Amino acid sequence: MCVAAWRLRQHLGRRGIFLLIIGLGETFWGVSLITDPPNTRGLELLTNVCALRHWAWLWILAGIVTSASAFLRIGRDRFGFVAALVPPTVWAIAYATAVVTGTYSRGAYIAVWYLTSHVGVILWAATVPEYSVPHLPRPARKGKAE
Repeated sequence: MCVAAWRLRQHLGRRGIFLLIIGLGETFWGVSLITDPPNTRGLELLTNVCALRHWAWLWILAGIVTSASAFLRIGRDRFGFVAALVPPTVWAIAYATAVVTGTYSRGAYIAVWYLTSHVGVILWAATVPEYSVPHLPRPARKGKAE
């Protein structure tokens, strides 16, 4: 089991592992919206268009695309990062709209939470190159000091 996990980690790299984690999280969040729907307060912008269970599929499809992109080469994985951005951005817009219209004042906190802990982190991870970890400093050579 450890060998399989090591090989998967080597194949995916840091960006791929991030995409896989985010993709699985979005997929399961979408499934939870279908199986145990939350209160839709603050999401009226979305629920006026269609039911929450339909919006859940946005999370599920984005999660699947994001997870699948984890297995692509660097550069081609950008579709995973774009797909990962869509659902939290849509939710942040919905909550921000609820604040502006005066229907849900707590939506401001939720919108900021989506924008920072989801959108911000995904945007940051998309800019991190696969091998950006600085090398360890080399020990000083033994020899004559000048």
